[in-house]
Amino acid sequence: MKRTTRLLLRSFIGPFMITFLVALFFLDMQFLWVYADEMIGKGLSVFVVLELLLYASARLVNLALPLAILMSSIMTLGSLAEHEELTALKSSGMRLGRILRPLLVTMVLVAGGALLFANYAWPVANLKFRTLLYSVTRKKPTLNLEDGVFYNGIEGHAIRAAKVDKETGRLEDILIHQHGGGRDGAGLVIRATEGTMKTSRTGRFLHFDLRDGTSHEERLEPGVRQRERIYPHMITAFDRQQMRIDLSSLDFAKADEALFKRAYEMMSLGQLSLAIDSIEGQRRHAADAMRDFGQRNLNRRTLDASAVLPADTGAVHRDWLARLGPSAERRVFDAAKDMVRNTTQTARNQIDERNAKRTLADRHAIEWHRKLFLAFACILLFLIGAPLGAIIRKGGLGLPTVLAILLFVVYYVVTIMGERMVRSGALSPALGMWLGTLLMVPAALFLNWRAARESTWSPFSRLRASR
Repeated sequence: MKRTTRLLLRSFIGPFMITFLVALFFLDMQFLWVYADEMIGKGLSVFVVLELLLYASARLVNLALPLAILMSSIMTLGSLAEHEELTALKSSGMRLGRILRPLLVTMVLVAGGALLFANYAWPVANLKFRTLLYSVTRKKPTLNLEDGVFYNGIEGHAIRAAKVDKETGRLEDILIHQHGGGRDGAGLVIRATEGTMKTSRTGRFLHFDLRDGTSHEERLEPGVRQRERIYPHMITAFDRQQMRIDLSSLDFAKADEALFKRAYEMMSLGQLSLAIDSIEGQRRHAADAMRDFGQRNLNRRTLDASAVLPADTGAVHRDWLARLGPSAERRVFDAAKDMVRNTTQTARNQIDERNAKRTLADRHAIEWHRKLFLAFACILLFLIGAPLGAIIRKGGLGLPTVLAILLFVVYYVVTIMGERMVRSGALSPALGMWLGTLLMVPAALFLNWRAARESTWSPFSRLRASR
């Protein structure tokens, strides 16, 4: 390997790895901020949170990887130009394209790896993430009684205490509602002056030691018809009573992955292509059915005159409707209205079904283009960042970071706008998903042209001159 190639790779790989990890870390922190309310207070284990972060990180690669490539390319070429190393390479007879060739080959390899990741690892990560996040959001909060507030986290129970001592577990003015399951279930209400609460060693049960209270219980009436029920009620006073409540409803349980396997985010390129073809075939079949329905109704005789005219009237004349009586005329108009109403509703249903199929096909097409978009974005943003770094002649984390973030925000915002327009039906998936790319390709060509002509741009030169 030539010294120039080793120099470029050594200068690029370090900033690339650091910026990728930093970008991924900040995106993970944003994810935690968004879903913090869904995870706090539920007693989730550290391993569950780490697993969720792992799958979220895999889903955020499509943002962190292009941003890291853009930042590291600006920093690398800017640092080489700032220390006159890029000038020394050019003075040896190497053009800018020849200098960037090793990094461009590296970007092609990275883009290939990104495409493989998006096609094979991304669907699995999406499936695991959706399943785990759904399980986390469904999990009820851990047992945490507050003074004077009903706690409804335990299935079938509502617990309230006027005063709660969380250190000793002592409770005052306790009220416990145990709801009966089903229409015939018995309900139980217990009220006690004081008591204590503690969980079992395994954490499976919650034990109450209640003192000086009463219990109100609705008795079951099995085998008695609804009209004959008398709804017996039993009131019991006690000096001390122990009660055990099952806490299994608070346990964390993962949902079945089969609930999400058919979603378009969990498909590879081949599966998405098959799904799109299948949906388009259904849309064509619906269009053919609609056309046949219209032709049948156009060719159909809307009214049978022989059914409403007397048998001895002979031929049907143009003014046959005027010769009908009021009752027969009303029947004819009612039949015509019903026919038009049914035909219109059928046409609307067919149109709504085709529009729904089109929306579903667009969602699949968005994911299909997104996988290719990630690989192409790696090369495109490198072709923007590398010449821009050579032009500004500034390395480090100052100006290159600011420029990289600004360019990436513009690129990302335009891409999101294109995706939203696809979802609304304003643009086709092929155009909307590549809208940001179409905007950035001319910028990449212009920057490479300026860098090849050894143009420079220092945004702070005027500021330094004024000082």
